[in-house]
Amino acid sequence: MVSARKSDESRARVREVRRRLAQEGPAWTRDREADFETVTVPERCCDQLRDLLVSEGAQTVVEVGLAYASSALAIGEALVTVNPPRPRHIIIDPFQERDWSNAGWNLLRSAGLDSIASLMLAPSSIALPQLLIEGLAADAAFVDGSHRFHEVFVDLYFLRKIVRPGGLIVIDDACAPSVLTAVRYYERNLGWTVIPDAFPSESRTTVAADPQAEPLPRCKAIRLPDPSFEPPFEEFHAF
Repeated sequence: MVSARKSDESRARVREVRRRLAQEGPAWTRDREADFETVTVPERCCDQLRDLLVSEGAQTVVEVGLAYASSALAIGEALVTVNPPRPRHIIIDPFQERDWSNAGWNLLRSAGLDSIASLMLAPSSIALPQLLIEGLAADAAFVDGSHRFHEVFVDLYFLRKIVRPGGLIVIDDACAPSVLTAVRYYERNLGWTVIPDAFPSESRTTVAADPQAEPLPRCKAIRLPDPSFEPPFEEFHAF
């Protein structure tokens, strides 16, 4: 744990990097039209994510997907605010160096967050089992990696073993049909419960499969059961 003055200075530094990123965008983007605006988690959602992690007193957070680091900076701000003795932010992104030219990681470094963050340049299907083998216990996770159903499902499978009982898993683009379906299995079969109003109406978006449907929150915060459990195989609820 750092001193209160040092913590305030670190928080101010992170907030300044976040402010510049939101207003000016990153120094480098992929050669795609409006790529930053399309890919990044909106500032309002990042603020809500930060506040949620602070209210939880999170000390160790796993993040799947880095890109331009909007959410990573918010998670870093939360950890600096909580100011635990050994804050830890593990980020998984196999494409950060190759496809993103380290844009997100460089922003974290400019905010001074590389002292508490580590980057795993491996697919989450490889990195998460490795963290599990190492015995990592996290307070929360933020999932914004592949949106393919089977890959989201695998991410959640391992994260339920890494995030402590009663901890949080926050999912971006939760209204995408593939993501929504993967999450629904865990809600219906493994006792995951949505935290209502964790992400208010300002961050709602339309379900891609049904543009006429009522907008849903872009992000979803889920509480894991405490104690954790494995259901009997006979008790399967279709999702």
